Amino acid sequence: MVRTRNPRTLKPSLIVHGGAWNIPDEAVDDCRRGIRRALEAGWQVLLGDGQSIDAVEAAIVTLEDDATFDAGIGSHLNRDGQVQLDAIMMDGATLKAGAVAAVERVRNPIRLARAVLEKSEHMMLVGAGAEKFAAEHGIEFADPEDLVLDRERAAWRRCREDSHAAEHHLTHEMGTVGAVAIDSHGHMIAATSTGGTCCKFPGRVGDSPLIGCGCYADAEAGGVSCTGHGEGIMKIVMAKMATDLLHDQRVLIHHRKKAGPQSLAQAVADACVRKLAHRAHTTGGLILLDADGLPAAAFNTPRMAYGFVEADGSFKIAP
Repeated sequence: MVRTRNPRTLKPSLIVHGGAWNIPDEAVDDCRRGIRRALEAGWQVLLGDGQSIDAVEAAIVTLEDDATFDAGIGSHLNRDGQVQLDAIMMDGATLKAGAVAAVERVRNPIRLARAVLEKSEHMMLVGAGAEKFAAEHGIEFADPEDLVLDRERAAWRRCREDSHAAEHHLTHEMGTVGAVAIDSHGHMIAATSTGGTCCKFPGRVGDSPLIGCGCYADAEAGGVSCTGHGEGIMKIVMAKMATDLLHDQRVLIHHRKKAGPQSLAQAVADACVRKLAHRAHTTGGLILLDADGLPAAAFNTPRMAYGFVEADGSFKIAP
């Protein structure tokens, strides 16, 4: 039986992120503004008694259209100088997901991922096949060049002329985006969208669109969206790890020893990031809502751009 929150106390919940990375001081304001706009877009849907799937789509489309982040417009270029986008959306009630990878002509890949979730018998489509599905279902196309910013073209040239290095992306090293929402009916949706890594090999797919890695939603446990070094996140299947741990109160032991009382949601988020560092030897972060809508976020990078709606309806935004 699918667990749902007590209908007498049901309140919508929303959390979003714009990536865990070494966000420089000069980029903090842009990140905060982008996160606020995404929260406003998603929260407006939920306050109007809308569905979580619409709220998550609205929040992520806002982030995909914001050049501050590495998703949609402003994504990193691959080795051949092209943008290839990945996205996933997952339904916590049915465990059905819709994912797309390596698409080049879709302005908002999260909309295509939703179409796969709702209209396809498959759970993942890639490349030309995903774009054919988009054409058949009325998803808006874009000229691939419209997704490329001068900033990213310049960084790509520096990487090609020298070698790929983070310093070529001082204001835009990473920035995968994601969101998790629960509506007033208890329906949970999680989603992630990314442009991947700069100078990646054409066709490379990271964790973001992979069920259980970059995203997972289970109404009996919670919903998760991850960000960071994709190959490392895939090694530990971090999003699924988080939902599994949400059933295990033993996760709280570490917190009680070090920091006193903590929510299970926060303890789980912290435990997953510790595992990412310990077993995959890399960096990243995640956001989550537990089955009752309690938010949590954790990361082992200098900063992560994220925000959530507090119980009183105000927005908590970091960094």
